[in-house]
Amino acid sequence: MDNMLRFNTISEYNAFNNNETKHPLISIVDLSKAAPRQGSKMYFGFYIIFLKDVKCGDLVYGRNTYDYQEGTLVFMAPGQIAGVNSNGEYYQPKGFVLAFHADLIHGTSLGKHIQDYNFFTYQSNEALHLSDKEKSIVLDSFSKIDYELDRSIDKHSKRLMVSNIELFLDYCVRFYDRQFITRDNVHQGIIERFEKLLNDYFGSEKPQTIGLPSVAYCADELNLSPNYFGDLVKKETGKTAQEYIQFKLIDIAKEKIFDGEKTVNQVAYELGFKYPQHFARLFKKQVGQTPHTYRNLN
Repeated sequence: MDNMLRFNTISEYNAFNNNETKHPLISIVDLSKAAPRQGSKMYFGFYIIFLKDVKCGDLVYGRNTYDYQEGTLVFMAPGQIAGVNSNGEYYQPKGFVLAFHADLIHGTSLGKHIQDYNFFTYQSNEALHLSDKEKSIVLDSFSKIDYELDRSIDKHSKRLMVSNIELFLDYCVRFYDRQFITRDNVHQGIIERFEKLLNDYFGSEKPQTIGLPSVAYCADELNLSPNYFGDLVKKETGKTAQEYIQFKLIDIAKEKIFDGEKTVNQVAYELGFKYPQHFARLFKKQVGQTPHTYRNLN
């Protein structure tokens, strides 16, 4: 999988898969029309969503393999690199791909909030696993877009296609919410591991040497992408990952403040704050009292 295939335009990707280019900025690609091929790395200069139909090679992102089997969706934003590892054997790709260029959605409501769809930055083992009913909704969305592509382009074409993409993505938000709940075997223990990670972190010398733990650091330690981790924590606890870290931080700070041999500034430094006033500001925001007042009152 050493060779790199670069697709900067929709037409290039269509040609690679033996599909007709009906519109320069968007395509529903039928992978069954593609010729059998070996695994390779691929660079995409546009948004791309894979719907895999059958098991045919493992999709690889970086050094990790996607949890990507039959009936799953994988989302990629422009500039991302993925690949298929077929162990040197030829395989026949099957399934469908929605590919659309950023130029299609500029100036639209979707273009203004495309970054809100966090799953475009999810990584390995974070694909969306569809039920049969969900898969039929996805295929129906693809069919509606393809219907517009088969018609002559008119003043309604762009609006209808972008609206259908947005509707499809909104359904995917709902499907991911369902997956966070139903895939307990995959997500089991994430919050407990997150809690232990924070306890171990604040019980070590890391706050003084590294600083406060970030969401990205915690996600990496738990082998998750920051956005997927953040969304999972939000669904499980009702708090953002950053809020959860701050809640844990203040909980530990309350204990440390009762150590009369330490000043509040020393407590702040031990927790990883470079500037004690930042600790005091956060503590007052979370507790309603300054650290000094909290110590004196208790």
